[in-house]
Amino acid sequence: MDAMMTSSEKVAYLKGLMDGLKLDENDDTAKVLRSVIDILGDLAQDIDEISELYDDLADQVDEIDQDLSIVEDDLYDDEEDDLDDDFDEDAEYYEVVCPKCGDEICVSEDVLLEGGVECPVCGESLEFDFSTLTKENIEEND
Repeated sequence: MDAMMTSSEKVAYLKGLMDGLKLDENDDTAKVLRSVIDILGDLAQDIDEISELYDDLADQVDEIDQDLSIVEDDLYDDEEDDLDDDFDEDAEYYEVVCPKCGDEICVSEDVLLEGGVECPVCGESLEFDFSTLTKENIEEND
């Protein structure tokens, strides 16, 4: 038997060999062999059907993956563009911890001087008050 043959083709080959033996159909051994070959034929047919379904499913998954890749590119490229627009390389940034969710946020000096910002994680309004800050307090923290 050729290794390139499908399971169904191999079973058909076995049926042909058995028919060529011209066994007595009433013989118990011939009945068992015929039943085994029939079962192998059914299994080979099931395997062929499953393989076709698998190939169809794999094609569908590939299409979904391509579509998802396009959506991800569009979604994340837009977010990166938004972040790049907001980012000023020359500005100084400070880390601020949101008291509500504990998330660490980087804010520019301009945002600090404006007096407040909304936490991007939980939406809490963060306010910055520098009115009580003295020169001594600043030197102590440096």
